[in-house]
Amino acid sequence: MLRLWRWYQNCLAVHPVKTQMISSGVLWGVGDITAQSITYSMAKKKLQVSEKGKQLQINWKRVAATSLFGLGFVGPVGHFWYEGLDRFLKLRMRMQQNSARFVGSKVALDGIIFGPVDLLVFFTYMGFCNGKSAPQVKEDVKRDFIPALALEGGIWPILQVANFRYVPVRYQLLYVNVFCLIDSCFLSWIEQQEDAAWKHWFKQILHLEGQKDKGG
Repeated sequence: MLRLWRWYQNCLAVHPVKTQMISSGVLWGVGDITAQSITYSMAKKKLQVSEKGKQLQINWKRVAATSLFGLGFVGPVGHFWYEGLDRFLKLRMRMQQNSARFVGSKVALDGIIFGPVDLLVFFTYMGFCNGKSAPQVKEDVKRDFIPALALEGGIWPILQVANFRYVPVRYQLLYVNVFCLIDSCFLSWIEQQEDAAWKHWFKQILHLEGQKDKGG
């Protein structure tokens, strides 16, 4: 394990962007396989899987598409985002590293900017990869974006506080990538849920809040 860690450190030092791209691609691919397995297990428990279809059939085309998302977007964009965010707050905003203001600003900016953009790109990209038209993709994004953002909004800020406070910036993407294994599984699962009833619950809540704002 120590040799593997040293090998990763060397790769990160010599080829930081390429290393993050490859690690992100692998983790997002594994996350999608896990999501498909979870979906299959849930369907089987609800007797939605026929006796003839007992064996799990992995959709490798979908796995490849999800892996490419990690490779082409999460890896390079995440690398420059975390490195740039750290430099911006320390050099431009002159914040003291690891101070409460520094960590809080990082968490806030990450949640306001990178989080929503990541979700928007993911659902749009996966929609087109599945052969859907632009109007269909738009409807899917409207259906999936808010539930995913709401659920992730309660988890990622907590994880990022520990990341930005205790993890050196050069390893922050590794930290994020490890949790992206779970996150990619979660997002793939949400996308596979399509018109699940719990998604409509979010829509109803937003609709009621919109009516209250108009009435107020």
